[in-house]
Amino acid sequence: MMNRPLTFLLSAITLLTSLLIAGCAGDNVPNKGDVYVYVAVPLSGFQANGGQTVLGGVRLAAEQINRAGGLLGYRVVVHPLDDESDSDVAVDQVGQVRQALDAGERVLGLIGHLNSGQTLAAMELYQNLPLLVITPTASEQSLTERGYDNFFRVNANDAVQAAVDGRFLVEQLGAQRVAVIFNNTEYGQGLAASLVDELEQRGAEAVLELEVEEGQGRYEEEVAQVQEAGPDAIFYAGYEIEAPYLRAALVEAGVDVPMLASDGAFLAATIDEAAGAAEGMYVSAFAPSPDNVADDRWIEAYQAVEYRNPDTYSVNGYVAMQVLAEGVREASSLNAGAIAQALRQNPIESLLSELRFEPDGDLVDPEIWIYQVQDGEFRQVEW
Repeated sequence: MMNRPLTFLLSAITLLTSLLIAGCAGDNVPNKGDVYVYVAVPLSGFQANGGQTVLGGVRLAAEQINRAGGLLGYRVVVHPLDDESDSDVAVDQVGQVRQALDAGERVLGLIGHLNSGQTLAAMELYQNLPLLVITPTASEQSLTERGYDNFFRVNANDAVQAAVDGRFLVEQLGAQRVAVIFNNTEYGQGLAASLVDELEQRGAEAVLELEVEEGQGRYEEEVAQVQEAGPDAIFYAGYEIEAPYLRAALVEAGVDVPMLASDGAFLAATIDEAAGAAEGMYVSAFAPSPDNVADDRWIEAYQAVEYRNPDTYSVNGYVAMQVLAEGVREASSLNAGAIAQALRQNPIESLLSELRFEPDGDLVDPEIWIYQVQDGEFRQVEW
């Protein structure tokens, strides 16, 4: 998609008109006060784009909720927290949320974190606070095995992703010898281990297991190891801050076997930063691209609120806010315990159709989508 100033202008006018109409509608205006939703994602540093896409989705959903009368008559206020992709920062920021609660603010919930590492660290504290935590993207499997009563996620976990990715590699790509490369995060390490197990169960093997640094930009040594191993496919578990540079290095060295990257690389930067080398690579995803799941009106509404195009994680942020709001409506309460119970007992309508939650906070029947870069864009693969 391309930015079009005229589209932004028309969308902004439409949104302003809607707000003015709502302002004259009396009963349709939130009038009981404010409820706060914190969004803890990286908003600066190397993963800022990913965090901004989540925040944009949350903001759009909150804007639409408020224009429809709010939540039980309360206006939803979105409060961003920049976790800087750093677990220590994420833990420190829990104090801001606790202070808001102690000051009497109605803190409804927290949407975050983008990464599993920050989510794992912060949940040890959030589990004791009277609020809901809904992650849009954190996939480390143990998050929902730790007995948190107030934790949910709107994405599949790594076990599900590994199963789908392993099946795609073996059955669709015909791979039997896979080089498994991963970054040195809880997410990368856990997903890689699950993928190796999945390959073995399918009669294939990981001929190389190779760890790289988070944010690494050069891969000469790693490419040499891949060439020596002679795989017939490559799997990468990591982020968009590494995947394009790894892909470019492999292509430049003449390694032309299929490459599948994990959901952490499902952002436009994987294409934009690969110097033209991303063409043909595959990426798995926790949600469909906005182009595949949303109509033009949704995209224009997003542009009017954010002044930028939605990216892949915008859907996840939007759905996380939808889930939180629907839980409030189903519970007819702002109480965290009541909302959590409602989410576990009721189907939740969202942009991704109907969602249901297991008692541990994982989705029932979560989905993984596979995309391929074609003509410089992510195109969904039907298989």
